[in-house]
Amino acid sequence: MSLPKLKEFLDSHHVKYVVISHSVAYTAAGIAGLTHIPGRELAKTVIVKIDGALAMAVVAASQRVDLTLLKAAAGAKTADLATENEFKESFPDCEVGAMPPFGNLYGMPVFADESLSLDKEIAFNAGSHRELVRLAWEDFEKLVQPRLIRVAAGRRAAEAA
Repeated sequence: MSLPKLKEFLDSHHVKYVVISHSVAYTAAGIAGLTHIPGRELAKTVIVKIDGALAMAVVAASQRVDLTLLKAAAGAKTADLATENEFKESFPDCEVGAMPPFGNLYGMPVFADESLSLDKEIAFNAGSHRELVRLAWEDFEKLVQPRLIRVAAGRRAAEAA
């Protein structure tokens, strides 16, 4: 979803948000550094295949997706990372790797790490490697209705509490 389409969607739902423009960056850690957003508040969207169907796993920028946890939480037989070739056509209006975590707009389920809900806000790529959108977690949860699960690998118990 391109930024104009994302903004239109958010505006139509009367959601307050901030657009943050930054220099081109391709990694979540690089974006967090450029924008001075803590890694726990910057969400990254990872495209996965759950029993062969595309889905989004959303974790903090400083984390990675634990496919074993995802598979168990989804009650699936298989959970794998999707390749670029497997998902790029599903996001024709986004730069590869910059998809916003709005699976509801792309016909795919969203599994968000429960630690993301501990912060009042969430920030994420807005379809390009140059722009982020930041909004209230409450609004994100209302619009996307992600399944909140433990999906981030290597989280310390204190982060999960």
